[in-house]
Amino acid sequence: MEIGAVFLDVDGTLISFRTHEVPRSAVEALRAAHARGVRLFIATGRAASDLEQLSEIPYDGVVSLNGARCLTADGRVVSQRLIPREDFERALRLADELDFPLGLELEEGVFVNRVTPVVRELARLVAHPVPAETDLGRLFDRGDCCQMCFYCTPEQERRVMAELPSLVSSRWCPLFVDVNVRGVDKATGMLAFASDCGVPAGALMAIGDGGNDVPMLRAAGVGVAMGNGCEEALAAADWVTASVDDDGIRKAFEHFGVI
Repeated sequence: MEIGAVFLDVDGTLISFRTHEVPRSAVEALRAAHARGVRLFIATGRAASDLEQLSEIPYDGVVSLNGARCLTADGRVVSQRLIPREDFERALRLADELDFPLGLELEEGVFVNRVTPVVRELARLVAHPVPAETDLGRLFDRGDCCQMCFYCTPEQERRVMAELPSLVSSRWCPLFVDVNVRGVDKATGMLAFASDCGVPAGALMAIGDGGNDVPMLRAAGVGVAMGNGCEEALAAADWVTASVDDDGIRKAFEHFGVI
């Protein structure tokens, strides 16, 4: 089946961890595909407002916050799942007990209850400012939180998530995990957009490199892992392309006839 829509992860897929930029070959391939009528969607753990580095890429919508908020390019909300207050309060207590920072990822950016070396290191890795330290309870009261960030080890993640059965964690970096309402992931966001724009699941291509990309790689008609992907992404993919720094997006599009 001809590819009708492509869903692309950001960090490690579109944006290089080495250069913090989108390779020129990817920009050109995406523009060529879009000009042919292929719909392009960003699928990321980031907020939809945090995509300045993609300004040269045409895209039709964003599966943001790992599928918790899906927005069209003109700002229409296709789907949204908020973190329940009781889960936030329990998470805040557990973070204090297990001694790791907790963050809220909102449209204005990431805010944390405390800044530590791990928080600073993640900001450096993705070329972002160090998150602001703030009163998370007051911030949560605004009622727009779809994603929390736990700056914790895998062992701490297992312990804390066992106490939060209505939430789910996904990790694309050893330094932290994204936390969303259970049942929400990049695949649910991808399929919400597919339904909204009338593209069958078999005509979807998903491209990613991290553990949080696995659900959409499995759910798409064609799942492509970047050559720099983690073991879980490589195992879930139908095909493995080159790394982000070796023209992986363009090579995938050429291989499957997207351009």
